[in-house]
Amino acid sequence: MEVKGITIEKSDYSRDIKTGPGFDLHLGDCVEITHEMDDESIDYTIFSPPFASLYTYSNSDRDMGNCRNASEFYAHFEYLIGELFRVTKSGRLLSFHCMNLPATYQNDGFIGIKDFRGELIRMFVDDGWIFHSEVVIWKDPVIQMQRTKSIGLLYKQLKKDSCISRQGIPDYLVTMRKPGDNPDPVTKNSDEFPVELWQRYASPVWMDINPSNTLQFRSARESDDERHICPLQLEVIDRAISLWTNPDDLVYSPFAGIGSEGYVAIQKGRRFVGAELKRSYWDLACRNLATAKSSQGTLLDLAV
Repeated sequence: MEVKGITIEKSDYSRDIKTGPGFDLHLGDCVEITHEMDDESIDYTIFSPPFASLYTYSNSDRDMGNCRNASEFYAHFEYLIGELFRVTKSGRLLSFHCMNLPATYQNDGFIGIKDFRGELIRMFVDDGWIFHSEVVIWKDPVIQMQRTKSIGLLYKQLKKDSCISRQGIPDYLVTMRKPGDNPDPVTKNSDEFPVELWQRYASPVWMDINPSNTLQFRSARESDDERHICPLQLEVIDRAISLWTNPDDLVYSPFAGIGSEGYVAIQKGRRFVGAELKRSYWDLACRNLATAKSSQGTLLDLAV
């Protein structure tokens, strides 16, 4: 197959499952795995979707990130949205973590920003979901500039033509709700959620998320991986699960990666089911989830 003009060999597809204290982690295609789940069986879903052709996570032709263009990615992703709607309990929530995508002359013929977040929202709404909420997660534009060398973030561009200069691209946590009455209300008491904490979580912009507070991922990388993978920050997962689930609820991630969502879910007394296509990530996720329940460290202690 060809991705970004580079021919790579396709890996063989295989299925496997690891079961441990509080979790089931599937190796395989998330669309196929979600299709096998029971109706209305999931209390909450949280994940980071792959970005079409932005990063190459694996050389599988089932990898949504290996699509030739955005249209192909959205067509593939749409199958998953419908299955997620079916397996989610009425009145319960799903959150996805994403960012808008930079457009470049090389790939798009112009410099700008593509509304990836908006396209995902429209797809979910078209499939029956309710757009419930979103939060902007602040990111340091200096770090972005150093990482991406984007012309719009370069200080020297101000002297050439500041009409090319732009702000950094934030992350978003977008939350969708399945219509209907929630049969098991998620309730919080003042000891668990004092008003000061709620006011912080209720803010539409989270300025205090540490971008490096993620599970270790370097040992999961292989030689043909793209430049980096982007594990979801543990504190974002922690806030979402704390706010929108009850103890013992079943949390799902169709793109489990190295197990970040499951790790936090288990530590917070929830059950977890996940799907991951790439075996090296799945192997590391299995190890991470197996140690989650016994870990005594705080989330900050787990930062890489």
